[in-house]
Amino acid sequence: MVGQLRIAIIGGCGLIGRRHCQHVFENTGTRLSAIVDPSPAARGVAETYEAPLYASIQDMLNDQLRVDAAIVCTPNQTHVSLSEQLAKAGIHILCEKPISSDVDTAIQLIRAARDHDIKLLIGHHRRFNPYILALKTQIDSGALGSVTAVNALWTTVKPPEYFSGVNSWRSKKGRGGVVLINLIHDIDVLQYLFGPITRIHAEKTISRRSDREDAVEEGAALTLRFLSGVVGTVLVSDAVSSPYSFEQGTGENPNLPRTGKDVYRVFGTKATISFPDMLLSSYDSKEPAWTEEIVSRRMPVDDIDALPLVSQLNHFVKVCEGKEPPVCTGEEGLRALMVCQAINKALDSEVQGGTVDIDMMSSKL
Repeated sequence: MVGQLRIAIIGGCGLIGRRHCQHVFENTGTRLSAIVDPSPAARGVAETYEAPLYASIQDMLNDQLRVDAAIVCTPNQTHVSLSEQLAKAGIHILCEKPISSDVDTAIQLIRAARDHDIKLLIGHHRRFNPYILALKTQIDSGALGSVTAVNALWTTVKPPEYFSGVNSWRSKKGRGGVVLINLIHDIDVLQYLFGPITRIHAEKTISRRSDREDAVEEGAALTLRFLSGVVGTVLVSDAVSSPYSFEQGTGENPNLPRTGKDVYRVFGTKATISFPDMLLSSYDSKEPAWTEEIVSRRMPVDDIDALPLVSQLNHFVKVCEGKEPPVCTGEEGLRALMVCQAINKALDSEVQGGTVDIDMMSSKL
């Protein structure tokens, strides 16, 4: 592939779509070739970035516009149908997370990418976050010894307008909810760090926003078991006043005030590390013991100002050029979805909680 990668943004006027438009427009290795979005608000976005605007992918294809790749950032339930249209046209795909809202169609997309020989990258962009890369470096280096357990928090409060208007799908079961919209990021990160999750136990939090029977979940207390033997606990809620979320802790989302609060803690036989403050706590003595003084040191974070979405875009260009394999494949996106579906299955039970084993063999693929 010679010259700039020609990219279409599918769903360019949403929150994440606008950020993708900006990054593609500003990147010297890419060209914003089109925006596909039927919303009237998309016209202003297209004018800002001087890009052709189409109401549908078919309209874009009918115009015989030359496009190498596309970023799909539409509502969850539309990811697969839109991505399949792109795959059939030979267009490489960066599909925002989750890969789909259900496992069967996610598998359908993975097969379509394979059948049409196009590159598929799933947008779990936190794999590119400099703090996550620093945390993975510490874990992989053996600085913590053998990892035994992990604790995670994602707790904040969303305003009513987050669920209104064109974003009303966020309040629909099977489409929105804090598990598929937010927790799936953390599930992917945890599997990136510690391997596949094979069992979950979930207990649903009390509903504070709505007492409708069809309302989406607002949160849960979870326990996790990984194939490696590591265990974990997670508390997730989008209906509590709290500074403890990944976006607020790391400052990743420019629309949210940064708190710097730690949201992960990883416990090992030699040391424990908190994240994103990157404090590594360990004993100086050869034999760790609670009778000895424990010392905390702040571990380095390289390229601390790097924007994950920009790093992901740079990676996507190299994937399309055949220079790098996808950091997050369709199969890995599927694994994160399977865990989240297991969590929702437990939460949707009559007792609003329970244990679910997860088959990660993906034999259907």
